[in-house]
Amino acid sequence: MVKRIVSILIIFSITSIAWMILGGKTQSRTYGQHQKLFERVEGLWGSVHAQTAPAFSYTTKITKEVQKETEDEQGKKIKKRETSVKTLTTKVFPESSDVTADFDLTHRKKGLLWYDTYRVNFHAAYTVKSPLARQEHFRMLFQFPAKDANYDNIRLTVSGRAVDITDLSTGEISVPFVLGPYETARIEIGYGSQGLDKWFYRFGEGVNRVKNFSLTMQTNFAEIDFPQDTISPTAKEKSAGGWKLQWKYSDLISGFQIGMDMPNKLNPGPLASQISFFAPVSLLFFFFVVFMISAIKNIRIHPMNYVFLAAAFFAFHLLFSYTVDHLNIATAFAISSVVSLFLVISYLRIVVGARFAAIEAGISQFIFLVLFSLAHFFEGYTGLTVTIGAIITLWVMMMLTARINWEEQFKAS
Repeated sequence: MVKRIVSILIIFSITSIAWMILGGKTQSRTYGQHQKLFERVEGLWGSVHAQTAPAFSYTTKITKEVQKETEDEQGKKIKKRETSVKTLTTKVFPESSDVTADFDLTHRKKGLLWYDTYRVNFHAAYTVKSPLARQEHFRMLFQFPAKDANYDNIRLTVSGRAVDITDLSTGEISVPFVLGPYETARIEIGYGSQGLDKWFYRFGEGVNRVKNFSLTMQTNFAEIDFPQDTISPTAKEKSAGGWKLQWKYSDLISGFQIGMDMPNKLNPGPLASQISFFAPVSLLFFFFVVFMISAIKNIRIHPMNYVFLAAAFFAFHLLFSYTVDHLNIATAFAISSVVSLFLVISYLRIVVGARFAAIEAGISQFIFLVLFSLAHFFEGYTGLTVTIGAIITLWVMMMLTARINWEEQFKAS
């Protein structure tokens, strides 16, 4: 029996090395072209959007006469008056901001990875009040969220008057408008665009103060997540297929921003490599159960039989790794599971009999290979699944082998 155990451990070790190679190869296939594919998706769809609030300002010309002392051609000192004009730019903060952003998430697949691509319909209305007792020329500078992006249906009005946008080469819009003494203007701007991964709304650089601010975000996805250093919504409401989120503040001072991290779709490449790296655990449980049950029932299974059982297990991961980039993940997983189960059951049916192959070996393989691998589909539950499986397996084996005289078993072998 000792020689048989050592042989089985050697088979297990060699198969584990093969799984490490397969997992590494799958990772290489997944991430080897990641940067190139990511840039390709950016070029076709768009990049991360970071929409900054527009900057409002007015300029004041300050005229100042300065008396300077110079020398003429004869060297005599003369006094000369010069006029200097200095332009002073003063920022004006909006009295209110009403922003809406509607998202339509549509994932795109390249290679073995899914990319979080989305469409966004953005609209914002800003109220600006002149702090001056005179008429003055104001200016709004609005920067688009990304230079490498497409923008459709751009809309801009100043106090209800449509403004024609002619130059977008710099990725920003500069709009002049005139306000009388303490007059208020309402500036509205909107567009449709496409982005990737994340979306941000920035109040500005550093710490900013905003008054009467409202941002409403509508999503068509239920799994919402907020990037680091962003503000959580003040209210959220479940809607058909997604969420209606709202950020509302009367007087906010903050150095953070508002953002949305688009939910990730289950990526086939990383999933296949994780399952391959985890495979030795599944095989160890399977070998342990088959070995113990064969000892209980006095069934002799030669180490060479374990070689073919290990190969049948390996076939699952090999097939899954190379079908997952051509088929739906669930379909590839189902096909790989059926093929591996068929190999093991049909082989053991000839070696030891149909009942042992279908019941003891078949159920064990389904639990330790199929269900343990399936746990990787649910992020964060793999460890818990293995722990529960290990405890149940230990208890079952303890109950089944409690009456076995192991000293006689080792002597008999």
